Amino acid sequence: MNVSVIIPAYNASQFIEKAIKSALEQPEVVEVIIVNDGSQDATEEIVTDLQKTEDKIKLLHHPGKVNRGRSATRNLGIQKAISKYIAFLDSDDFYLSNRFKNDAKLFSEHPDIDGVYNAVDFYCYRAISEEEKKQLVLNTVTQPIEPSQLFEALISGKYGHFQIDGLTVKKELFDRIGLFNEELKVAEDTDIFWKMALKGKLVSGIIDKPLASRGVHETNIFNNKEVYAVYTIKMYESMFFWAAKSKLSLYFVDILLKWIWLLRFKQNKSLLKDIQYWLFLFSNAPSVFLTYLSIKYFPLVQKRKKIFPFIFK
Repeated sequence: MNVSVIIPAYNASQFIEKAIKSALEQPEVVEVIIVNDGSQDATEEIVTDLQKTEDKIKLLHHPGKVNRGRSATRNLGIQKAISKYIAFLDSDDFYLSNRFKNDAKLFSEHPDIDGVYNAVDFYCYRAISEEEKKQLVLNTVTQPIEPSQLFEALISGKYGHFQIDGLTVKKELFDRIGLFNEELKVAEDTDIFWKMALKGKLVSGIIDKPLASRGVHETNIFNNKEVYAVYTIKMYESMFFWAAKSKLSLYFVDILLKWIWLLRFKQNKSLLKDIQYWLFLFSNAPSVFLTYLSIKYFPLVQKRKKIFPFIFK
């Protein structure tokens, strides 16, 4: 099994060397692609220095060495990767021993699968509170999930979630689902996970102990709740438009609309605003507009049915 590891890097000088070396230690890794996303610190110098003794390291930039964000940066790495298998590693994270050993076994024994997801834990570079200690536990799904049920399990959160450092997929899967959504500043990983679950066959690998560690420090993007508040619903909208365009079963489209409207109604907008939002959704998904879902999720119908029992029946 040959794996291309893609590391998006922006001002990552504090962590990048540890991330790269952890990938190089994995025997299955044939290339480590660092895409420098317009860093203004010593990231490029560190990577260039490591290249002098390790030819598996490849350094890429966007044209003009501009900053384009995590999605575009990962996409460039995917497009340039040479291996059949793709794995990701954030620049402030690192792999643990035998990261790909079990993945290789699963892909060999089950050639029809498209991806394997594994558990990831947290490594703290700063002091954390007692409350954070309770939250920063193993990032994993709590039990093996049938591939056909994975999307519903992930969107509900009932059995936990998985994280990008623990995911290994066939490169060809991106031909079916598309690349990362470059309009999303955050939640782009959730967006791609759900698409993979809907159009691919993903199985659980090692979910009871970590195969990678996620760095916790002062500048983590997941600390920015305001950004996530804006882009979480954008991610759901993106998924809905993608599902409609991909002509997925209305069963799955219905699930997405249910969660979109739950988020929407928590915002407590006026009926007029909700109708305008309904028009925005369905005018951008004409294949769904002509189905029963456009009536089911029309705001007047929703409010008359008192929304929650109607949606969850």
